[in-house]
Amino acid sequence: MREDGQCGLVPPPTAPALSLPPAPFPWAGAAGAAGKMAVALRYVWPLLLCSPCLLIQIPEELMEPPVITEQSPRRLVVFPTDDISLKCEASGKPEVQFRWTWDGVHFKPEEELGVTVHQAAHSGSFTLTGNNSNFAQRFQGTYRCFASNRLGTAMSHEIRLVAEGAPKWPKETVKPVEVEEGEPVVLPCHPPLSAEPPRIYWMNSKILHIKQDERVTMGQNGNLYFANVLTTDNHSDYICHAHFLGARTIIQKEPIDLRVKATNSMIDRKPRLLFPTNSSSHLVALQGQPLVLECIAEGFPTPTIKWLRPSGPMPADRVTYQNYNKTLQLVNVGEEDDGEYRCLAENPLGTARHAYYVTVEAAPYWLHKPQSQLYGPGETARLDCQVQGRPQPEVTWRINGIPLKELSEDQKYWINPENALILSNVQPSDTMVTQCEARNRHGLLLANAYIYVVQLPTKILTPDNQTYLAVEGSTAYLLCKAFGAPVPSIQWLDEEGATVLQDERFFPYANGTLGIRDLQANDTARYFCQAANDQNNVTIVANLQVKDATQIMQGPRSAIEKKGSRVTFTCQASFDPSLKHSITWRRDGRDLQELGDSDKYFIEDGRLVIHSLDYSDQGNYSCVASTKLDVVESRAQLLVVGSPGPVPQLELSDHHLLKQSQVRLSWSPAEDHNAPIEKYDVEFEDKEMEPEKWYSLGKVPGNQTSTTLKLSPYIHYTFRVTAINKYGPGEPSPASETVVTPEAAPEKNPVDVRGEGNETNNMVITWKPLKWMDWNAPQVQYRVQWRPQGARGAAWQEQILSEPFLVVTNTSTFVPYEIKVQAVNSQGKGPEPHVTVGYSGEDFPQASPQLDGVEILNSSAVLVKWWPVDPAQVNGHLRGYNVTYWWEGSQRKHSKRHVHRGHVVVPANTTSAILSGLRPYSSYHLEVQAFNGRGAGPASEITFSTPEGVPGHPEALHLECQSDTSLLLHWQPPLSHNGVLTGYILSYHPLDEGGKEQLSFDLRDPELRMHNLTNLDPHLRYRFQLQATTKKGPGEAIVREGGTMALSGVPDFGNISATAGENYSIVSWVPREGRCNFGFHIRFKALGEEKVDYLPSQYVSYNQSSYTQWDLQPDTDYEIHLLKEKMLLHQMAVKTNGTGRVRLPPAGFTTEGWFIGFVSAIILLLLILLILCFIKRSKGVKDKEDTQVDSEARPMKDETFGEYSDNEEKAFGSSQPSLNGDIKPLGSDDSLADYGGSVDVQFNEDGSFIGQYSGKKEKEAAGGNDSSGATSPINPTVTLE
Repeated sequence: MREDGQCGLVPPPTAPALSLPPAPFPWAGAAGAAGKMAVALRYVWPLLLCSPCLLIQIPEELMEPPVITEQSPRRLVVFPTDDISLKCEASGKPEVQFRWTWDGVHFKPEEELGVTVHQAAHSGSFTLTGNNSNFAQRFQGTYRCFASNRLGTAMSHEIRLVAEGAPKWPKETVKPVEVEEGEPVVLPCHPPLSAEPPRIYWMNSKILHIKQDERVTMGQNGNLYFANVLTTDNHSDYICHAHFLGARTIIQKEPIDLRVKATNSMIDRKPRLLFPTNSSSHLVALQGQPLVLECIAEGFPTPTIKWLRPSGPMPADRVTYQNYNKTLQLVNVGEEDDGEYRCLAENPLGTARHAYYVTVEAAPYWLHKPQSQLYGPGETARLDCQVQGRPQPEVTWRINGIPLKELSEDQKYWINPENALILSNVQPSDTMVTQCEARNRHGLLLANAYIYVVQLPTKILTPDNQTYLAVEGSTAYLLCKAFGAPVPSIQWLDEEGATVLQDERFFPYANGTLGIRDLQANDTARYFCQAANDQNNVTIVANLQVKDATQIMQGPRSAIEKKGSRVTFTCQASFDPSLKHSITWRRDGRDLQELGDSDKYFIEDGRLVIHSLDYSDQGNYSCVASTKLDVVESRAQLLVVGSPGPVPQLELSDHHLLKQSQVRLSWSPAEDHNAPIEKYDVEFEDKEMEPEKWYSLGKVPGNQTSTTLKLSPYIHYTFRVTAINKYGPGEPSPASETVVTPEAAPEKNPVDVRGEGNETNNMVITWKPLKWMDWNAPQVQYRVQWRPQGARGAAWQEQILSEPFLVVTNTSTFVPYEIKVQAVNSQGKGPEPHVTVGYSGEDFPQASPQLDGVEILNSSAVLVKWWPVDPAQVNGHLRGYNVTYWWEGSQRKHSKRHVHRGHVVVPANTTSAILSGLRPYSSYHLEVQAFNGRGAGPASEITFSTPEGVPGHPEALHLECQSDTSLLLHWQPPLSHNGVLTGYILSYHPLDEGGKEQLSFDLRDPELRMHNLTNLDPHLRYRFQLQATTKKGPGEAIVREGGTMALSGVPDFGNISATAGENYSIVSWVPREGRCNFGFHIRFKALGEEKVDYLPSQYVSYNQSSYTQWDLQPDTDYEIHLLKEKMLLHQMAVKTNGTGRVRLPPAGFTTEGWFIGFVSAIILLLLILLILCFIKRSKGVKDKEDTQVDSEARPMKDETFGEYSDNEEKAFGSSQPSLNGDIKPLGSDDSLADYGGSVDVQFNEDGSFIGQYSGKKEKEAAGGNDSSGATSPINPTVTLE
């Protein structure tokens, strides 16, 4: 039935509107015509089944030959109480009649007593009732069923009935089996023979399975083999159980008593095969069936089994090794498996081997099975029967169940050399059922096939005017299914009536289908199918439309990604615009969808994103671009790599080796996660001594899965194994069972034995205690021995301790002792310990080093030398020398004394030291002390002076614009004079003209702090360099760059703004980069009063960037003027916050300026007096401290040799002035307003205002400092040398 509900032939599998036909069938010539008839009539019989649906006349007398539909299996094994039923069912029209043969003789089941024949239609089956052992055995034999009607006879295959009684174990006397420990033994089973072999189990009397391993195993024959017996195998209840599945019965053998005689020493033996016992065997394996080979060996130690195939590699995808490698199973055997297989049993003493020579044979199988056919009158019928097997099967033919040799000779049929049955010029009376039978020693094949001769007019079943859609480059199939008898001839024509077969791309099929390969756009057209026989002629039209093919322009690319990362696959495709299309994703052939709320997959616009990759995500991903006409797929492989998976299982064996502190550990390989396993890390844990702490026992190559471990005594070993690849270690395996090694005497003694005193009259002996894994017993103690060194023959004093130290008292100072420490436990003593020399306590050195002088290297470094100290006066190990030195003062007048200590620790084998980083032109005091572990001895002292050096760079060089051709340079003297300043060298040159030479000025006044440069080019930028000089020459230079006011242009107050509070206002601006610094005045004027209220103007630096004006009135408007030399630079307004101006009380003398100034002067003088008192008090305390030994002169440890400590003096400084510059320098009570435009302003390096007046002469600070200036971060109040 078709999907539209109409009757018709079932077509071949179809794509949309396309038929996928069988192989092409050329029908040229007479033979082709006969073939067409046969092919077309194949479809007749299904049509007849639904003939009421068709508008064609089908003769009612058309019948169906018999066909066997169900039959019993070829071999039927029955047991008592089984229901015995022999089945034979067949279809046919008219109704089928059945008959049976038994061992080749006619058998009538309905006449047999106890036999019931089924009365159902189309059934010839019968059942044997009242089954018992004797009754079933009476009907044993070979049966065959024949089903016949008027068109012929069909035949079943041979059915062999085998009847068995209830299985029983023959009575026998089982004697005890006696064997010595370590010897092999075989416990036999020998179950009763049966057509269906039983399953064998070995159990004890408690119905527990006998544990099997590499040593104990059951063979395929059911025997239990021991490679070597242990005393633990001594049992009296080894019972063999046989389970007969067909009989649904389990029987058991008499128990076997295995008696194992214990022995003190088991003798090692090389392997010997217990099964098979000879050196080689010849086996026949059946093709398609499994092959099982077995080798069981005995020996001590237990042998391991290996399998080899000398003729080639083992087929890894079909081979499995079972029963601890003793059984090789090869599934789906093929001819290529023919050859030699070799097993090797190995242990350290030798090898035993056995060779299996396997011959692969095969039961008969079909190459070409005869098929039932429908033919028209006059055609030649051919039934092929081609079979294969090893050995080659014998083929015989029957017609209607009768062998051909028993039929009268007829020229119509004959057998060709290919065993094909051929009938020529068939007629309706030649309708028959044939049987082809093939047999060899491994089996039999049977096929029924009928020849049915009928006569019908031509009919095309394919609908007329059907439209077919296909895409360019593909193959289209235009259907034209027709039948008739004789078979109609079919041809395809184009719209002009010409045959289409002139184009080699067009090809016909035997069922009438026209195929067109490599479709092109111009193949779109109408095609005509014409079918005709000698009774009529029929034509239909087929319309073909060719669409653009779907193409993947860019497909996904294979990727290798790490676990946990993300991968993105992209896909771009083109489609025919008239077709609905889609892009989907598949994984391993199955559609992939986004997983609801999960963010695992993201699919959008031809893009697939997989997040959080796991190993389960790897596979083949494909982009599928599809329309209803074609599907294009592009594949990519995703491999997820990472560290290995956990080792799944551990197994401990050879427990008898624990006495030798050994055990064998085996494990199953871990998943490598697409990166080869490089090694396995074997670790152990002792849950008694240190739970949850794992120690590595070593690494094993990644291609090994077992190792023999060397263990330490008395450790509770629990093992685990971790696989490691290039991505790191995987998860560890589950922990193994715990094994305990026996106790033993210690194998190691403590290390790092020392003897040192912490007092002058004792010696403390210490050592590094043994780790618990070296105890070799539950507890360990230490035997400590000591005696004075050199006292040969003197008795050793000793103590046994648990703690890792011992204090020996009442010793002399610094005396050597011989010391031994030995580990002791309950099993004995450790090895003889090494002798270590220790010393009793030290005392302070008694002598000071004798100085050999101080050599001046340069103005900042000296070399100090001394003679070694007499070892007898060290009172201990000489650790080194402490060299302590401090600065006592500069050679300049008025320099302030400030104690500064430096240290150098010198090794004991060195008697000199270089002191560097000293201050030139200074006096130093130096001390040298020897020190040991106790401390430092008395000091040797000396005083030395450093020569004069070059000064440091001047401080705070600033440029101030005077005019378009002049600049005023301000600077501060160097912080480090390093001698007596003799003046300055000022050099400058233009930056824009490299050809001009540099100009220099020698300023010989050391007190000079400024210099005015004139006649400068207003359009050039200059580089200025200033150096201070002593009689040793010029020092380091300070460099600045800049130009005159003309180069900077008109003063620019960019982004100037003013904000206000109740009584203050802040004016801020952004200085323009590169602008010359200059000074100007800010003046505030209050508005809204009859009398203009001017506040005193303040002098401000351009680079200052902000100014704060205090003492303003609330809620008042102010006008702000920025002035330079009476020229208004900028004007702005601001209003203060608040509710109104503050009403001042009537003026009194307390508000007069002279009174405020007087009070301020008194307060300032009091502050100065307090400061001077504080400085004087601090100086007296400091001088007192300097007379004491510096705490840093303590002896240093050995690792401090060569260290140098020189705490440089830090200049004392005060905080930076406020932004508005109204905090005056100490000692000055002058107001900026008093100086007006003549004030000479000093600047920091960044241009910020300092507030020093150039007209005032610099004064030395108390203590003789040669430089002075305003307090700032770069100009300290006091400079120390």
